[in-house]
Amino acid sequence: MNCPEHLTKADTNMLSASLFPVLIFFLASTSVGGVMLAALYPRAAKASAYRQRFERVAGRTEITATETTDEERRDRRRSVEKTLREIDEQQKAHARKGGKPKLDVRLRQAGLGWSIRTYWSACAGSGLVTYFLVTLQGLGGLTALGFAIAGGLFLPHLYVNAKRNMRMKRFAAEFPNAVDVIVRGLKAGLPMTDCLRVIAAEAQEPVKGEFLTIAQDQTLGLPVDEAVERLCDRIPLSEARFFAIVIAIQSRTGGSLSEALGNLSKVLRERKKMKAKIKAMSAEAKSSAGIIGALPFLVAGAVYLTSPDYMSLLFTTFAGKMVLVGSALWMSIGTLIMRKMINFDF
Repeated sequence: MNCPEHLTKADTNMLSASLFPVLIFFLASTSVGGVMLAALYPRAAKASAYRQRFERVAGRTEITATETTDEERRDRRRSVEKTLREIDEQQKAHARKGGKPKLDVRLRQAGLGWSIRTYWSACAGSGLVTYFLVTLQGLGGLTALGFAIAGGLFLPHLYVNAKRNMRMKRFAAEFPNAVDVIVRGLKAGLPMTDCLRVIAAEAQEPVKGEFLTIAQDQTLGLPVDEAVERLCDRIPLSEARFFAIVIAIQSRTGGSLSEALGNLSKVLRERKKMKAKIKAMSAEAKSSAGIIGALPFLVAGAVYLTSPDYMSLLFTTFAGKMVLVGSALWMSIGTLIMRKMINFDF
């Protein structure tokens, strides 16, 4: 009984002796850790407070930046709306001032370079030529005078209108390419004035001449938005009006001009495609209208060749002349109605 108890006490002493260094190490480590924590805790706590403050300030900065961005967007939207209202009022005021352009404006839009005196000289020359041609047909002097007045007034007018319409069509066809040149130039880092000079030097007429005028106006000190606004007076097309609106909005509100003009170029090309599609779809109706309009003249000519005595009654009797006048009137009304049906405005 004594031997096991003695062994147990010996084992206990040996266990205590082996655990004693471990306890000393644990106590020493805890003491050292406590001393280091007591020495460094103020700095750690201060750093933590600084980090928390920094995070709060950063969060407020992000919120402020978001609010500032939203406010800038609202300001820009209001500025754009104000600019559009001003442009709309200018267009309405311009429309109220007068419908058709004046003679000198029409001559300039046609690109003829005529003066008003030259135009009236052309009217006089057309009247004289018409008078001599009608006189050679054996008609009376009064009739020849009526034809001369009509020819002198309408022939130069029709010529100027035809030249004006052809010039507008050429401008509308070439203008999207000019806008693309401006977009590529702006993306490459060129200023707007240099892009306009490039178009004025390398584009085709009439775009070349119009942009040369814009560049000259800028050289004289006119702002780019006002110089482009004058383009709408020289070229009364929707394409030129869209271009002036984009330039005016960008000059007053800022923003990416290359992106805005890129979108404008896409819109102009889509309008061009739509116009070609409408032309293709209305080609059948136009052909039918042309055939219907020419058919009475063809039939009358064939009947006159086969039976001249039968057709001569229309020209020699009063009743026949009244029939011709009524037929011409109804034919004109029908032609105008068909023209209105096959013309699309967009």
